[in-house]
Amino acid sequence: MTIISNGHLWKYSNFLENRKYRFDKNKILNSLSKKDIDEAYSSISSWKNYSQTPLIELNKLSKELNLNKIFYKDENKRFDLKSFKALGGAYAVEKISQGNKDIVIATATAGNHGRSVAWGAKRLGLKCKIFISEFVSDARGKAMTDLGADVVKVKGNYEKSLIECIEQSTKNNWQIVQDVAWKDYTLIPKYTMAGYTVMMKEIVDQLKDNHISHIILQAGVGGMAGAMVAGIARYLKNIPETIVVEPDSAACVMESIRTGKIEKIDIKRESLMGGMSCGEVSLVPWEILKNSIKYCISLPDDDIANTMKLLGNASFSDEKIIAGENSAPGVISLITSCEDEKIKEKIGLNKDSNVMLIGCEGDTDQRMYQKLINQ
Repeated sequence: MTIISNGHLWKYSNFLENRKYRFDKNKILNSLSKKDIDEAYSSISSWKNYSQTPLIELNKLSKELNLNKIFYKDENKRFDLKSFKALGGAYAVEKISQGNKDIVIATATAGNHGRSVAWGAKRLGLKCKIFISEFVSDARGKAMTDLGADVVKVKGNYEKSLIECIEQSTKNNWQIVQDVAWKDYTLIPKYTMAGYTVMMKEIVDQLKDNHISHIILQAGVGGMAGAMVAGIARYLKNIPETIVVEPDSAACVMESIRTGKIEKIDIKRESLMGGMSCGEVSLVPWEILKNSIKYCISLPDDDIANTMKLLGNASFSDEKIIAGENSAPGVISLITSCEDEKIKEKIGLNKDSNVMLIGCEGDTDQRMYQKLINQ
């Protein structure tokens, strides 16, 4: 190997096999229904400026890793928002507003979800309140302000911003559009996840005769991972090996799968993978993920910047890819899995494998992106 080795040891922190794995399509589609999934695609594909995001082959990386093909779904090209989150929050705003111009939309966010909600509210001419933690960069906050949202910065982490959002929304009768579910709050997170499944519909259309043998899914609260699993159940004939990747400082899906129940992680340090730095898996995706994810991998932050740079300078493919810090973990976990012979054999990576990676965001924070790739 030349590009990825060069004396460098790629790191993972933990690997877990789900002992309760059983991919049950009917059960999955009971949590996020075929009707919900089909309605989301029908609606979103009719929006102005909608187009499929590219599916790029990482042909140079697949050659180095001795795999058949590696596909990278490039969400940097999603509308003008540069993130898969554009599909979820904006769709949920459309579903719950139902043409009512008088409601005020509210959400808490680490960045990309709030941007989608703000964009969705602007699209429909609605007022929007967004709560962000003190750790969210000014650039991400400005992106939401530029979309017409009233952005409120809250002292503390994401959880604190969510608590503040719920308190103020309850007091002022604002409509919360959150991508996290809790007791008696599951419908809107389901709409959000249904929006995300559009990615899998596009992937199936773009793959043509290729089949996916493995899919690696980033998890924060689990919304995107759960949605993509539901998309697999809806659209794919075969069932690929399903792998979730998380920051080692916030591996709430891994810990929950280990014990068989939702576990809350006390995050001691915020990960560079900010959108994935979440301490507790959400209720709706958990119902999907607990049995349908076969393997979990957690990563340190060590290789994030390097991976973003290698994607950006066309080291992994024939074209340059602008990938944000939350897009890198899929690539890193694939490389580390191939470099560890036990894991490689366990999950069945070989010369016939076709691996799907989700490039879930581009440079949604341009200053952060430049800082990381220049390290």
